[in-house]
Amino acid sequence: MKALRRGLGNGLVQAFLVIVGLVWVTPLAGLFLSSMRSAQDTAEGGWWTVLTSPGQLSFDNYSALLGNAGMTRAFWNTVLISVPATVLVVVIAALAGYAFAWLEFPFRDTIFLVVVALLVVPVQIGLLPVAKLFGALGLFGTIPGVVLFHVSYGLPFAIFLLRNYFAEMPKEMLEAARMDGGGEWRIFTQLVLPVGRPAIASLAIFQFLWVWNDMLVALLFADSSSQPLTVELQSQIRQFGSNIDVLAPGAFLSLIVPVMVFFAFQRHFVQGVMAGSVK
Repeated sequence: MKALRRGLGNGLVQAFLVIVGLVWVTPLAGLFLSSMRSAQDTAEGGWWTVLTSPGQLSFDNYSALLGNAGMTRAFWNTVLISVPATVLVVVIAALAGYAFAWLEFPFRDTIFLVVVALLVVPVQIGLLPVAKLFGALGLFGTIPGVVLFHVSYGLPFAIFLLRNYFAEMPKEMLEAARMDGGGEWRIFTQLVLPVGRPAIASLAIFQFLWVWNDMLVALLFADSSSQPLTVELQSQIRQFGSNIDVLAPGAFLSLIVPVMVFFAFQRHFVQGVMAGSVK
């Protein structure tokens, strides 16, 4: 009887997860199918009509997208913004997190409290002052300026996350490495980083998704030559209204890259979440 109840319980859980997965995947599938339909087919019916008329599908919209200079430039701008902003935040936060967790230096706790206090500062508060500063430095309207802003506002949370994760590592493990003659840099690269890989991967996913999907910062700090996909898609809607043959494939391209990144690091992300829940 217990085995039967357990089997029914597992079956219900699996059925529920399948339903949740279908609900989550349906908008993505709908956008993909819409991106392969002509504007006329889209005006005449919803994307589900493809199930009965598969002849509607073609790659003409993607050919037009590749021929759209604004969209292709915006895609590469998004890559040039998201990748450095993610890498810099992860590298700097890992170094700072290790220092705050295991190194002794003057005013360590005070400085860490300042970093934690920066978590409550909304992004909107710094937009105007930073814009004036970037204008004086010649960074306003450039890709490095957008990257620098994302790095600055991503670091407080990143340092807080990695510092707390690194601090949970057994002290005896680090002391044994020091007794074996390992320096701080060797301990950090060969011991702390491998052990902290789940947390680092989780941080990288969150940072990449936030930067890739950002429009507020890019709308203010990027000009027409450095704007990412989010701003370009919004501009296409404003200029051409229902330009669905360009907007649909552009939106799908903007969506599928974060999805691919998430699934590529899914195993490490789950390990980081589970490790955090156990601790």
